[in-house]
Amino acid sequence: MIPFGDIKRQYLSIKDELDKHLLNVLGSGMYILGDQVKQFENSFANYCGKKYGVGVNSGTDALILALKLCNVKPGDEVITVSFTAIPTISAIYAIDAKPVFVDIGDNYTMDTSQIENNITDKTKVILPVHLYGNASDMDPIVEIANKYNLKIIEDCAQSHGTMYKGNKVPISGLGCFSFYPSKNLGAFGDGGMIVTDDIELYEKLILMRNYGQKQRYYQVVEGINSRLDEIQAAILNLKLKYLDKWNSRRSEIAKMYFEGLKDNKDVVLPLDAENSDQVFHLFVIRHRDREGLMNYLTSKGVQTLIHYPIPNHLQEYYLKNFDRRFNLPKTEEYSKEILSLPMFPELTDEEVAEIIRFINAYSSLK
Repeated sequence: MIPFGDIKRQYLSIKDELDKHLLNVLGSGMYILGDQVKQFENSFANYCGKKYGVGVNSGTDALILALKLCNVKPGDEVITVSFTAIPTISAIYAIDAKPVFVDIGDNYTMDTSQIENNITDKTKVILPVHLYGNASDMDPIVEIANKYNLKIIEDCAQSHGTMYKGNKVPISGLGCFSFYPSKNLGAFGDGGMIVTDDIELYEKLILMRNYGQKQRYYQVVEGINSRLDEIQAAILNLKLKYLDKWNSRRSEIAKMYFEGLKDNKDVVLPLDAENSDQVFHLFVIRHRDREGLMNYLTSKGVQTLIHYPIPNHLQEYYLKNFDRRFNLPKTEEYSKEILSLPMFPELTDEEVAEIIRFINAYSSLK
């Protein structure tokens, strides 16, 4: 069987080094907000080209804290996309704000031409999602945010190392990352981080992620318990040095897919966006007969997934709790056709070739 992902393969590739590293942390007796967290916050922020990083316990919490930091209140509006993972929108719900959805372009990220028409006096934040490892077009987003005095929060959960016009995301405002195990840089559990260049935002985030305490038992701002723990930070510290190598391997696999499927007229390949150097967190194709292809690949021992089958504006929770309806033709069309192929650094050339052969063979059956 060819799995969609195999985290164990990655662990085995660095097992001896990682086991030794973890034993040192366990022996230190420091498990919450210690040296490993501080080191990783500094290292990852520097990797992103930012001055400051604040480790939290998930990518969702990173978004929630960022929204709170931008003073988003109940009833305020956040412009974002429906074509994203549920956690993006769950963070907006968590503070009783309202998502305002715009459609996507052909690279599955925000159609920036639709933003201005959706701005109201309740709009506080624009929240672009760098989906599948591909950057949103940030220049017009920054221009619009400046024009209307709006904040920007970038959902970078799938874009560790993604470049936009020569710079790593996030480009502006606050960048929110997830370190869920399957991410390009993944922990062995949940974890997240917010990166920024703003010292004032950084200092407030440090308080907010630890109950709002300036020192133990002395609370000065509203806060929650959302701390990246030492063990996960230690894992991420070690894995960070391999991230560029692993991303390069993802690009190699993507090139094999592009080359092997370029003549298949049934397959729509990912758009190679002009301004984005993507890191291929996922390799997502479109196919008119998605279920047929998916079932065929399953019968051949190839695991595939759909990211994501139901857009957020059509989810049961949204339809029950919100009156506003949105016209998002590309979001709805593409969600019926997308299919994620296996994509992880330890995937072998032989496995990729086999996947390509099966996809092309399915087309020849028609």
